[in-house]
Parts: sequence; C-alpha cells; structure tokens
Amino acid sequence: MNSGKTVLAQILDALHPEEFRRIARRHPTSRDTHALSAYDHFVAMIFAQLTYRESLRDIEACLGSKTSLLYHSGIRSRITRGNLSYANEHRPAALFAEVAMLLMRRARRLYAGTANTINIGGEIYAIDSTLVELSLALFPWARWQGTHAALKLNVLLNVATEIPEFCTLVDGGVSDFNFLDVIYFIAGAYYVIDRGYLDFKRLFRITQAGAWFVTRLKSNIHYYVAESRSVNKEDGVISDQIIRLSGAKARKGYPDQLRRIHYYDKKSGNDLVFLTNNFILPALIIALIYKRRWEIELFFKWIKQHLRLRGFYSTNRNGVSVQIWTALCAYLLVAIMQRTQSLTGTLYRTLQIISISTFEKVPLHQLVAKIDTRNEDVYIPNQLTFNGF
Repeated sequence: MNSGKTVLAQILDALHPEEFRRIARRHPTSRDTHALSAYDHFVAMIFAQLTYRESLRDIEACLGSKTSLLYHSGIRSRITRGNLSYANEHRPAALFAEVAMLLMRRARRLYAGTANTINIGGEIYAIDSTLVELSLALFPWARWQGTHAALKLNVLLNVATEIPEFCTLVDGGVSDFNFLDVIYFIAGAYYVIDRGYLDFKRLFRITQAGAWFVTRLKSNIHYYVAESRSVNKEDGVISDQIIRLSGAKARKGYPDQLRRIHYYDKKSGNDLVFLTNNFILPALIIALIYKRRWEIELFFKWIKQHLRLRGFYSTNRNGVSVQIWTALCAYLLVAIMQRTQSLTGTLYRTLQIISISTFEKVPLHQLVAKIDTRNEDVYIPNQLTFNGF
C-alpha cells in the first residue's frame, strides 16, 4: 500500500516531469537509449548528489536495494552503472544547465522580498567564479596553467537569499570578465564585483543599464582626482574622491566619472580602495556593500563541502559538466522545498537529514522539525495513567 511520497519525490515536486521532458526534447542525444530516460537520468544524479554517492557502482547498488520504492520516487528505468555512464557521456550537459536556470527563476520568485541587511532600496548581487579542480592525468582536456586542470563556474548570487540567479561553466583559462557580457543588469540593483572582473568597457555597460557596481581598484590604474569630499576618518574612511580615468584605453572604455573610496578596516588591518559609480550613498555604506561579497565565497565553500563536486563519475567533459549542473539543481531543489514548506533550520541541516532519509515516506516538515522534550512533560492523549500502589 502506498502510504505517501518518499522524501526524494517530495523534493522533486519543485520540477514537474513534463517540464523536464519539454526541455529534454530541445536537447536530444545523438544516439538515444531507451534503457535510461532523460528524467530518470536526472533523478538518479540528484539522488547521488543528495546522498553523496562515491561512484556509479555505489549509485547502482543503493538504488538497486530500493527497487520497490523507485517508482514512487519518480524513477521508471532500471539504473545500472553502464547506462548511467553512457548517459553522462552522451546526453548534452546543456539540458541540465537549462533545468538549473529554470529552477533559479523559480527560486528567485519564491524568495522575492527577502530583506537585505543593508537598506539601500535595491537588490545586492555578488559576481565571482570558483575553480572546480580536476586531475590532469584523468582530465587532460581541462588543462589550465601548466600542470593544473580545472573548469570555472561563474555565478551571479543574490546575497540576501543566497540563491544563484545565473551561472556559466567555462574552461579554467577563460577570463573572468567575459561573464559580464552575458549578464542582464537590472536598473537600481547593486553588483559587487571582484577586481578580477575589472574591465572598464564592461563596467560602463552596468552604468548604462542604470545599475550600480562596487569593486576594488587595481594599483596600476591611472586616474586624476576631479574632486575630494570631506570624510570622517574615525569611521575608517581615509578618502572619498571623484576621479576620471587618464589612460587612453581605460578612458575610452569608461568616459564618465567614477568614485574612489579609500577605506581602512580596523578589524582586519586591511587597506581597501573601492571603485563605484554610485555618488549618493555614504562612503561607509559602500564599504559595507562590498563586504557582502563574502556571501558568494561562503556559497562556493558550501556547495563544495556538501555536494558532489569532487570525485567525478566520468572523465568525459560532458559527464563532468552534467555532474556540476546537477549539483546546482540539487541545491536549488532543496532551497525551493525549504521555502515552500517553511522548513525550520538551515539548508545544511535539511540536506543532512535528507541524505539519510531519501526513501522514507515521511512529510518533510515532520522530518526536519525540531522537537525538544528534555525539560517539559509530554502529553500523549491515548496513554494510560499509572497511579502507582
């Protein structure tokens, strides 16, 4: 008798199978296999991410031990390491990338309205990249900087919601600032950018879009000071200046004025020089906005520690890309479920509970509920009362 949905099926509720199939039809494989459908492939990879499976043999063994529950978890095919290996190598990774983008849009709508810790009247986004390191011996196609091999994941993160809103996966040697070419900038939003993305022509696109940026100024950039503003050095603001770029190429890329803020962080002892196109906010607020860039570093650390982004199931480029995109999908599916069911606790705690409860038929909100009865009497209405002798 079916007593309810498994935990895995509840998580997959965020994405209807027919939505997935519509996307899959846009990305057909060159030689499709009926042994493993695209949706079953996706569910198997999500299972592997949520339960941190070590290998294809591990996935096959775990799913094979729960054959009576696979149908109710959305899996209709028989999962073997052979058909998983073939699917990872031949089913286009672009399919899973598009699914990830769909889930990002869905999560964005669900988390809309999440308050920023800094009230500045606009969303704050962090832009950065992380290297997914690989072994050159196993992944020679990913050669990067001599004896290193890696792919690069570029992310646009909403720092209030901690949800990525746009990502690309490129070769490790691709310059960071190319990511700025494919981002749609929202008027009134704030974009916190690492100085690796410092390209004035691209930064001017942000200004033309009516958005704001905050980044760090490199020491080799030439400029002249057009105006100096008064500052309160007790707050750590050393200088607040309106500048114009003096280098020919830089001036051509960004012909307008910029704001340079020199800030001393008393806690860390670091001297920081910020560059922004916002001339309205106080200098100290600009420094606090840049500090929010740390959220994207925490995001990268989180997904690398708690999802399967090491120990790849395939040495094929497409297979590695499939695994990275399904890791992001797993993060987004759990984040969506966290919001739709108003689950208590952190996303990390929810993921840990899910990892050992994937095939349990228990409502998620009950599974993650915190119940502490250490210091209070528990009333059980159907329990008989013992009066003693």
